[in-house]
Amino acid sequence: MVMNKIRPYLMIAPAITVFCLFFIYPIGYMIYLSMHDWNFVSPEKSFVGFANFKMLFSEREFIEVMGNTFTYTILTVTLTIAISLLLALWLNRQGALYGFIQGAIFSPHIISLVSVSMLWKWLMDTDYGLLNWFLNLIGFSNVPWLTDPSTALLSLVIVAIWKGIGFNTLIFIAGLQSIPRDIYEAAELDEASKAHTFFKLTLPMLSPTLFFLTSIGLISSFQVFETISIMTSGGPINSTNTFVYYIYENGFRFFKIGYASAAGVILLVIVSLVTIVYFRILSQRVHYR
Repeated sequence: MVMNKIRPYLMIAPAITVFCLFFIYPIGYMIYLSMHDWNFVSPEKSFVGFANFKMLFSEREFIEVMGNTFTYTILTVTLTIAISLLLALWLNRQGALYGFIQGAIFSPHIISLVSVSMLWKWLMDTDYGLLNWFLNLIGFSNVPWLTDPSTALLSLVIVAIWKGIGFNTLIFIAGLQSIPRDIYEAAELDEASKAHTFFKLTLPMLSPTLFFLTSIGLISSFQVFETISIMTSGGPINSTNTFVYYIYENGFRFFKIGYASAAGVILLVIVSLVTIVYFRILSQRVHYR
């Protein structure tokens, strides 16, 4: 009898152990480190309370990092969703050509982000890059893609969109194909315009897909690291520095572990708040049949 009561807990114990070991404990230890001054080498950690947080918000560089992160996230998620939806509407039809295009635009998704970053770093090279060679060919001057603060962050957004549209497009196509055809037949009988059909039928029926893709897009954009580390190293003049790279730089290059942990706590709070607000506001507008 006792065994029957404890058996469910024994069955979930391995999963709970892994969850606590690799999720709960790291978060707790990060919060602990955020209230200490530690250089990663000395065995002693000096308790400083909320001094690391005060220092963060007094730094102009950190405020710029927050602005860069939000700008990158908003541009990447919005443009990727919009372009992917348009491509899905175009490619949602039968034919070998459309199948080939679907495979072509999906291929960047399966390439590692490190390889993608190295490829685009060469393409966007100011002097020897293929993009500027093409611009010169049609009569335009060189664009300082990664070396000018006014264009560097936008260049990273372009890379993120190129990397992400394939996956989003295929998910949108799957969502479009799950919409019952009789809904469109009824709209045709009512002589509804294409715009009315899209905004009143297609878009509401795609709301679960939009909700899913926007959620994972927000989280992944806040966590961007590889492209920044390889392509710009946060420069020029801090114009492409974002949260995760800022945490890495302070923690593992400058050995300011407490300071980096405080930035990590702030990132955790921001992502949690954005996710909660997003779910509270938009989950009520999702239509599940």
